[in-house]
Amino acid sequence: MKLAIVGATGLVGTEMLRVVEEFKIPYTELILAASSKSVGKKIEFKGEQHVVVSISEAVERSPDIALFSAGGAPSKEWAPRFAEIDCFVIDNSSAWRMDPNVPLVVPEINASTINEETKIIANPNCSTIQMVLALAPLHKKYRIDRLVISTYQSFTGTGANAVNQYETEKSGAHLDYSQTPYAHPIFENCIPHCDVFLENDYTKEEMKMVHETRKILGDDSLRITATAVRVPVNGGHSESINIEFKSDFDINEVKQILNEMEGVTVQDDIKNNVYPMPLNARHKNDVFVGRIRRDDSIKNGLNLWVVSDNLRKGAATNAVQIAQYLLNKGI
Repeated sequence: MKLAIVGATGLVGTEMLRVVEEFKIPYTELILAASSKSVGKKIEFKGEQHVVVSISEAVERSPDIALFSAGGAPSKEWAPRFAEIDCFVIDNSSAWRMDPNVPLVVPEINASTINEETKIIANPNCSTIQMVLALAPLHKKYRIDRLVISTYQSFTGTGANAVNQYETEKSGAHLDYSQTPYAHPIFENCIPHCDVFLENDYTKEEMKMVHETRKILGDDSLRITATAVRVPVNGGHSESINIEFKSDFDINEVKQILNEMEGVTVQDDIKNNVYPMPLNARHKNDVFVGRIRRDDSIKNGLNLWVVSDNLRKGAATNAVQIAQYLLNKGI
């Protein structure tokens, strides 16, 4: 099995390599590809030196599975070319997520949407992945009517340039904010601006959560509103989620359902100050859920606090899990 990682030198691509090793994904050949500025670089992996190649050369080497984390434009251009040679593309960008012919997959929820014909498979947005993993079993039991979401997202979600901006600000060095990923300082600051603003005054990140959640849960009737905030946290997204169900629920049953959900770890012992935090979620593959409590201000209301490593389950881990599913099913 030939495995390609496209965008191998980026934050997510680097994390994909770590997860491939941890999951012991079996491959006979590893192809690391990136943009022209990274071609020729050497990456050591499992004791071997791998030379980064161009995306066109990666296609010529006919991989069976390609993990993409190279951005939307390269994905739009190259994913179909990989698919043409019978390669499964698992894409981490937003390029294919809302395409009706492309499955948007969180394996614990809807891996069954993958088949031999779905050569391009979309990895959902990082904030969406961790949220729907917690919501899916609750939606199945009680049916969700409305969601109000506030996110607290690490600057690592923006990429290496944002990490550089944070580190430069932290050092006290001067920056030209016309040349940085964020138009304002991120060090010791919160920026209520993730991705670009749209005509409806929401950001693209906020609307991703709306549309992708509906697609993954298979319910276009869900009423969803979101506010996405970038925070000075080096790894890990946090979310405050307010849920209004269509039917009543038992709070202990909710906790049991979440405890039984694959990929979810409940941390909800407030007497001992135990609740999810991004610091503790770093480098872990699970989604952590806590502060589970009834919202008495609305009928059938529930509050959750959901935390996950955005580079792990929010990106690399989810993609590798999809690859693992393909291999296990022999698709």
